[in-house]
Amino acid sequence: MRDTVRIVEMGPRDGLQNEKTPVGVEARIAFIEALVAAGLNTVEVGAFVSPKAIPQMVGSDQVLRGVSGIAGAEFHVLVPNLKGYEAAHAAGASVVSVFAAASEGFSRANINCSIAESIERFRPVVARARADGVRVRGYVSCVLGCPYDGEIRPQAVVEVAKALWDLGCYEISLGDTIGVGTPGKARQLLRAVAGSVPMQNLAMHFHDTYGQALANLYAGMEEGVHVIDAAAGGLGGCPFAPGATGNVATEDVVYMLDGVGARTGVDLGALIEVARWISGELGREPASKLGRAGLPRAAA
Repeated sequence: MRDTVRIVEMGPRDGLQNEKTPVGVEARIAFIEALVAAGLNTVEVGAFVSPKAIPQMVGSDQVLRGVSGIAGAEFHVLVPNLKGYEAAHAAGASVVSVFAAASEGFSRANINCSIAESIERFRPVVARARADGVRVRGYVSCVLGCPYDGEIRPQAVVEVAKALWDLGCYEISLGDTIGVGTPGKARQLLRAVAGSVPMQNLAMHFHDTYGQALANLYAGMEEGVHVIDAAAGGLGGCPFAPGATGNVATEDVVYMLDGVGARTGVDLGALIEVARWISGELGREPASKLGRAGLPRAAA
């Protein structure tokens, strides 16, 4: 298990895009600034997608421009196609993310095309990005289960992850979109994918629907994965995965990592306050354990 773990903060994008209450541009910028101040230096800040499909991400170009002056941070944005990439590039994106699914049912529900068609859709995006000097991160959804197709074979995940890797993505994030995975299955999956994509180029993106996310992350760390996607306050869910709850909460992840001596560079107390603040903007309590309980007296 590595001493240093890199956290990719997903709250401003994957978190907020799945919340019913929209958050304005200024508040999203303030959210990102507070996350960076707490020590989260890799943040996905928006998505260049159809405003009809995901109205919560309207103004992502303004958000990206608004945080561009923050030193020492890396900001990612999601792009679904070449049009989205061009808009992101015009707004100054230095890292973009593309997304495919490991299940045909989810791919058609989410982006209205087959898995193979989605990969072909991303081919010109990655080619253009590489020509522009923009790095591309790849996501694979439903790696441990699908709301439409049920259980997903590890080989199906391997094929999609390898396709994105072969296109030129520098990192592949494996998403348990509906949070059904367990540690044994997470280990099996990571070992299978590592046969085609190096373990050091994999990230874990686990939702916490059934309370297994931290256990799955720990199992993945034991396998050698040192990149974790998480969202402050446990924000999010998935509009195409009925019943799925939010991302694993960043503050809960950091508490676990601190407990095993892993270095994250995150000020946990400050992060808890950020999670409470953004949850207040949404009119509810944080979904995280730390957001509700706070730090234990010995750690406060």
